[in-house]
Amino acid sequence: MNGRDSTTSTLPGSPAPRRSDATRGAILGAARERFATDGYERATIRAIAKDAQIDPSMVMRYYGNKEGLFAAAVAIDLRLPDVSGAERRQDAGRILVEHFLDMWEDNEVLTALLRVGVTNQAGAERMQDILRDQLVPVARQVCPDPEQVPARAALMASQLLGLALTRYVLRMPPATGLARTEIVAWLAPTIQRYLTAPSP
Repeated sequence: MNGRDSTTSTLPGSPAPRRSDATRGAILGAARERFATDGYERATIRAIAKDAQIDPSMVMRYYGNKEGLFAAAVAIDLRLPDVSGAERRQDAGRILVEHFLDMWEDNEVLTALLRVGVTNQAGAERMQDILRDQLVPVARQVCPDPEQVPARAALMASQLLGLALTRYVLRMPPATGLARTEIVAWLAPTIQRYLTAPSP
């Protein structure tokens, strides 16, 4: 025996689990829930730490302050698909609507961000950053007039965020009752028109 506990050893080349990763995950999970429930202003570091079952000093250690925690909690990569090819340009509306449905169904961070964004300036600014940095480049791939790219991206966002608000945040029965195929059939042509149709 060499004194080591064999149950704690790891295979060569395999990463050892890090307690800090688990702590960060617990903090971010609690923060998303708390920001979504209470909003940015009412959510406190103390309440988030209690939800995560850690000391508030640990939250400050990892994220500095509430602003830093919020930025980390709602850091989102939309992983938007490439629609620049000729065939994909013609089908961009459907591709993007299906992608966003996948994202909203599986990503609680988006719902938390939307809840905060409609009631708080910090959340709204974060949402604006995400849309500017990630939606505008997609619109640029297919928009026939480069000068109209920001406006067309904003129009696209109005439809996608409107759907998300009614279906996932407000949970209005007519919106939640729509089948995925119905949403795509209704929304995809509108997104396509916003992105590629000639300016009215």
